[in-house]
Amino acid sequence: MESSQCLLRVLAEMANFAAQLAAVLQACIKRSAGPKPSRAHAKAAHARVLAAGLAADTFLLNRLVELYSLAGLPCHALRAFRSLPDPNVYSYNAAISAACRAGDLTAARDLLGGMPDRNAVSWNTVISAVARSECPGDALELYRGMLEEGLAPTHFTLASVLSACGAVAALDDGRRCHGLAVKVGLDVNPFVENALLGMYTKCGSVADAVRLFDGIARPNEVSFTAMMGGLAQSGTFEDALRLFARMSRTGVRVDPVAVSSVLGACAQACTGEYNVALAIRLGQCIHALVVRKGFGSDQHVGNTLMDMYAKGMEMKEAMKVFESMPSVSIVSWNILITGYGQVGCYDKAMQVLDLMQESGFVPDEVTFSNMLAAFIKARDVQSARAMFDKISRPSVTTWNTLLSGYCQEELHQDTIQLFRRMQHQDMRPDRTTLAVILSSCSRLGILEHGKQAHSASVRLLLHNDMFVASGLVDMYSKCGQIDIARSIFSRMNERDVVCWNSMISGLAIHSLNKEAFDFFKQMRENGMFPTESSYASMINSCARLSSIPQGRQIHGQVLKDGYDQNVYVGSALIDMYAKCGNMDDARLFFDCMIMKNIVAWNEMIHGYAQNGLGDKAVELFEYMLTTKQKPDSVTFIAVLTGCSHSGLVDKAIAFFNSMESTCGITPLAEHYTCLIDALGRAGRLIEVESLIDKMSYKDDPIVWEVLLAACVVHANAELGECASKHLFRLDPKNPSPYMLLSNIYASLGRHGDASAVRALMSSRGVVKGRGYSWVDHKDGSLAFMVADDLGMDAGEFSVSSDHEYTSRITEGHQDETCVG
Repeated sequence: MESSQCLLRVLAEMANFAAQLAAVLQACIKRSAGPKPSRAHAKAAHARVLAAGLAADTFLLNRLVELYSLAGLPCHALRAFRSLPDPNVYSYNAAISAACRAGDLTAARDLLGGMPDRNAVSWNTVISAVARSECPGDALELYRGMLEEGLAPTHFTLASVLSACGAVAALDDGRRCHGLAVKVGLDVNPFVENALLGMYTKCGSVADAVRLFDGIARPNEVSFTAMMGGLAQSGTFEDALRLFARMSRTGVRVDPVAVSSVLGACAQACTGEYNVALAIRLGQCIHALVVRKGFGSDQHVGNTLMDMYAKGMEMKEAMKVFESMPSVSIVSWNILITGYGQVGCYDKAMQVLDLMQESGFVPDEVTFSNMLAAFIKARDVQSARAMFDKISRPSVTTWNTLLSGYCQEELHQDTIQLFRRMQHQDMRPDRTTLAVILSSCSRLGILEHGKQAHSASVRLLLHNDMFVASGLVDMYSKCGQIDIARSIFSRMNERDVVCWNSMISGLAIHSLNKEAFDFFKQMRENGMFPTESSYASMINSCARLSSIPQGRQIHGQVLKDGYDQNVYVGSALIDMYAKCGNMDDARLFFDCMIMKNIVAWNEMIHGYAQNGLGDKAVELFEYMLTTKQKPDSVTFIAVLTGCSHSGLVDKAIAFFNSMESTCGITPLAEHYTCLIDALGRAGRLIEVESLIDKMSYKDDPIVWEVLLAACVVHANAELGECASKHLFRLDPKNPSPYMLLSNIYASLGRHGDASAVRALMSSRGVVKGRGYSWVDHKDGSLAFMVADDLGMDAGEFSVSSDHEYTSRITEGHQDETCVG
């Protein structure tokens, strides 16, 4: 009897002690709303439990799991859970909560999978944690698993799942979730309503968000903030501002988050097509509200204010906000640096960076990236590279910024070298990287590097991306691989106007003009509206075909679509009319252009020069010198060509001498060629010799070809022999110097020397190309070669090799053989 009473007394004492321990643990857990529980206290409580022999008490161990989790000791929590001999549902939920709080989602999902009886709380805990993770889409899979078990979702479930749908832009899944919320009657729950608003706005379905918002009986500050953010994101800034005004009028509490949201709308308005001055004024009104409400001490509000002023180019106001903030963060400094870079104050941006470091802030990658972008905008690639080299581990975005800078400055070899360095550092390129590299390969015409970039895109599964595929089409077409470009183009599931333009320009560049016209027609039939690039390519095709009728048709479409004042399209139209010999229409269009760039001036002057209107070329050039437009090296080539073709030798000498002295342009080989051509045509060969002696371009074959052509005209065998020797050395397979030297000897009666030159030509395997002509008629174009037997009837004309003659064309430094 006594032993039984003793046992009962011990059990009572243990139960009393267990109750005391449970009360202590519960008190520690309740204090978690304030400071985090002490890790030492949690371990001490565990020790008391073990010392009292209560290690198998499920209730106490459950409380210990919670306490360890709140104290930041997830490993201890899970160890305590695993020591339980018979864990219950509450034990599993406590362990899952501990794993989720520690960010160990793998352990949380394993625990969930091992639970004998899962409930809504278990699922909600894991779904919520996964929805907030780096892989929010996995929450949708868990949600489907919960539904398959027959568990009804709660408002917590739906809020987490809708957040995940918004994060991965899964609009269809979000709509299905909305339908289920309506079915179970949770669509009017405030948490679910706000989660639905956030999902629709993040998925870009603002119309659905507006309908939902209008149906909410009592929208709160979260509802208004989500709706304002969605409207701002869609570009309807005025609606976002009106909603903020409605929020204030209806008495809904305006908190710092709502203010930051509407300031973000103003900031986005400053970067778009909205009236920037109006956006700034509205932002200043919100700024006044911030001061009145006392939100100025909120760091996030201050940063958003700074960002709004910076994007509106009001850096003085941004600096005032910065100086008034009680505390600043690295984000605040970065906003200032970005703002000064956007307005072109690069020195000021560097000063802010120095001040930031002096204030004890360590620049992060965003800081260096912002400075990098500022230097790129200033076209200071060297400083950008120096800044890039300071970044210890640049992200792919930072790599792309520098690559784009090199590409924009046409430093394409540097672009390719930097891309190789990126690959050596195991940095995974993205679609932007590949597009930039393909652009550089296209500009350089380096097919081999382009193929390597293509291989990289296939390896990364990015070759079907529309952005990358457009770059591949452009690269292959510009490199002459038209069939491959067509193949890639035909396999694309989606095409934008850039892709069509790449295909059309590639065909036009390689003189596949009929195919270019066919693609242009298909592009319009597919609902694509041509851009200035489309029209420029088509106009260039008309110029190459010397087809005025087709050119006029394209010109009509240009006028209809409103591109007639685009300087690139306008320059192409001037070039087309000039190459078709219609200088009156070229000048008429030139005079109608409101804005003229240097290309338009050059095309007009060059058009006069090529059509034998040297006087008008000189006149237009001299008029240009009275305007704000300054000539470049191409302008001087054009006017010197005009002087040459029209015999204005003294004018040519004067313009040539003024290049460096007046305009600061160093003469290139092309300028010397034009002046030599002018002097040679006039028979002033002594001056030509003097000029050649002074210049440093003695290994340019074009110079000697021009001199040799002049020697033919003036039968100067001595100088012709000198020019021919240089050409034989520089371009031994070119038949022109052999033929021209032979003609000089023949004109002087030195037929033996002429035969010797032709024999030399034959012994070296040099073959003279046959000339050709073409005729446009109603059934198309007919091309024929020298000595072709066309079988023409009486009244038609025939072609004979006896009527062959050679005409020198300076443009592009080519020889064109014509037959008449």
